[in-house]
Amino acid sequence: MEILARALALSWAGFWTFFFVAESAVCHTRVPQALPWVGVGLLFLFVALVPWRWEMTGGALLMVVGLSVGVAHAIWRLGRVLTTIVFSAPPLAAEILFLMHHRAVTTHV
Repeated sequence: MEILARALALSWAGFWTFFFVAESAVCHTRVPQALPWVGVGLLFLFVALVPWRWEMTGGALLMVVGLSVGVAHAIWRLGRVLTTIVFSAPPLAAEILFLMHHRAVTTHV
């Protein structure tokens, strides 16, 4: 369960980081305009790595980020349900897995 949660969180963060960097490169976006999006991708990577050390805190952080990103994207791009799900579902699923694993480990000790 923990490995699946880690893989899901890192896949989500890695995909969006790659997407933001690649899109900026392909569109020849100037560095000042690309930096905020690359920063978001790096923030996603940081959020995906926090549960590796602090499972409970990282799981809660993934929940906050997943919900925030989903709501912000839904407001920003009305009618783009699929993209909103792709943005927010993986960190929420990883959060659930991390918290389930944390609960299983702490109750068996």
